[in-house]
Amino acid sequence: MKALVVGGGGREHAIVRALRRSAHAPEVLCAPGNAGIAADAECLPEIAADDVEALVAAARERRVDLAVIGPELALVAGVVDALEEAGIPAFGPSRAAAELEGSKAFAKELMEEAGVPTAAHVLLRSREEAVEQLARVPYPTVLKADGLAAGKGVILCANEAEALAAIEVFFTEQRFGQTTVVLEELLEGEELSLLALCDGENVVPLAPAQDYKRIFDGDEGPNTGGMGSYSPVPGFDQAQIESIVDRVHRPVVAAMARRGRPFHGVLYAGLMIGADGPKVLEFNTRFGDPETQAVLPRMRSDLVDLFLAAREPGGLAGMSAEFDPAWAVTLVLASAGYPESSSKGDVIHGLAEAAELAELTHAGTAERDGEIVTAGGRVLNVTALGDGPAEARDRAYDAASRISFAGMQIRTDIAARAVERASSQST
Repeated sequence: MKALVVGGGGREHAIVRALRRSAHAPEVLCAPGNAGIAADAECLPEIAADDVEALVAAARERRVDLAVIGPELALVAGVVDALEEAGIPAFGPSRAAAELEGSKAFAKELMEEAGVPTAAHVLLRSREEAVEQLARVPYPTVLKADGLAAGKGVILCANEAEALAAIEVFFTEQRFGQTTVVLEELLEGEELSLLALCDGENVVPLAPAQDYKRIFDGDEGPNTGGMGSYSPVPGFDQAQIESIVDRVHRPVVAAMARRGRPFHGVLYAGLMIGADGPKVLEFNTRFGDPETQAVLPRMRSDLVDLFLAAREPGGLAGMSAEFDPAWAVTLVLASAGYPESSSKGDVIHGLAEAAELAELTHAGTAERDGEIVTAGGRVLNVTALGDGPAEARDRAYDAASRISFAGMQIRTDIAARAVERASSQST
């Protein structure tokens, strides 16, 4: 069997590793991959993750049996549709189904139709309309870019001045180029990431995870793509997970089917758990990053079997995803200047020593003259397992302490809350 993983980040490295653990023992390709993935798969660095034509051509030439799509850009570009049309089995949603992530306005409309709890919101379709609305909303409030923004399209605004500045960014800066911005109430509570595999009809939840979006300790500073994660999450047992799936994932999958957009792939619900229960912050239509790096190392089920079943309408009926009871903690090591800018070309030291203590997945890395160097953004993930959150956390930070590169950024509070809760529950 031959599998192609599309993407080149830490999430894709974790997927490559999970596929290699399958009883199917697939030969794994990755496009474009990175310096670390190259040790676990054959990389096709000349093919960009959203180059649909090149991906289809490579999959045909290499006779790929299963393509797994990692990043959202590729999904929104329609790579699953193109691969399937070429007769290549692909795991992931169609372009039409990926609009759940590609447009926050569409997602809000669908949630309203499906009766899924989410924040109260208003769609702003021009700068002028936004200025008028922002003069009369309570603060703090939240503004979100409608389209894809690499995890940086959400701005928490403490006052009207900050909101007006955010609107200028969303409606004028080329990286956003928005025609619609979502204005919504600020939800309070505890965040939870719950990913589930879907076959257009059935929903199989994965283990819950919690991630850390802000760059600095204490959830300070700007949003990032994610600075760390852990799994499982204290207080969320299987019964509670099933309750969330019944309230969130299954209604959305049913609504998508009614619209003629059956959802196959990963439906990732970013949730806020408040006093009145879970509410959806956002949907992603692919594996989360860095949640995947904490969830997949715990998986006992064969990922290839689940992926193949999810492609078929009703294929997941009677299936479940089983997980090791061990805890996983993932730390993200980011480049200097991230998220506003990124340093590249800095030599990374200590990888071999760290790899003896924890699993390393590469994100923004490259090879130069026989050395591994940074390639910008989030550079590496360090994931450790343990019998409890404290053991997993200690192992992860021990391993991360062996790694260094110029300007390396790392949060020091990943999973600290889980350790505190586990300690209080045992006393």
